[in-house]
Amino acid sequence: MPLAITRHRARLGPAEFTVIRPARPLTRAVLLDHDRHLDAYLDQDAAQRIGGLWELAASSPRSLIHLPLRTNPPPPHAPSEVGTRRLDLVLLHHSLQFAPARWKEVRSRLGPGRPQAVKLPDEPRPDGAVIPSEARHHRENRDLFHQHLHAETLFMTGSAKVFRETTRHFLDVARHGPGYIPIHPNYPHFCTELHANDGILGAAREIHIEYCDQWPP
Repeated sequence: MPLAITRHRARLGPAEFTVIRPARPLTRAVLLDHDRHLDAYLDQDAAQRIGGLWELAASSPRSLIHLPLRTNPPPPHAPSEVGTRRLDLVLLHHSLQFAPARWKEVRSRLGPGRPQAVKLPDEPRPDGAVIPSEARHHRENRDLFHQHLHAETLFMTGSAKVFRETTRHFLDVARHGPGYIPIHPNYPHFCTELHANDGILGAAREIHIEYCDQWPP
């Protein structure tokens, strides 16, 4: 399945950074920070493409995957209490050792980028490419997500394995969200979570991911 992206480069002194963005804006996607937890609201197209970018993060250890989301309006039913803020998202491999404090300057130096189509697998990777269940809660498990907040951006840092393991959350939203039939009034939309009990979160908060087809015009 091809994924349309733009590839950007930015130089800070002797260092050069590669930044990958979706070629088309993810207009029906928003990431909200509620201090103690994070909520993502996505339509089918956004969930499908974010799943592709999540998979791309696993195979692009030298790149920053940037999802500009913070200017998107949230869906009508999203929480709007004081203190809630919208965030961009950056996905990166832990081996890159990128300092989030440098992001604002990198972001300001990005040009229009070079269009590219990336070939991704049609189906999620087989079980052999993801984290064995017995290793997830092991003390020395390094296949964990860590998060940092800087310049209105959430940085999700992880290994190739943990990105591949969790791509399925977004693909599930794209596949099951549009035809979802509520079985309880408290759960009117299809949703999933990056959950601490799954053994994938280190210094990171849980992320609730919800399908949404009602968006501002």
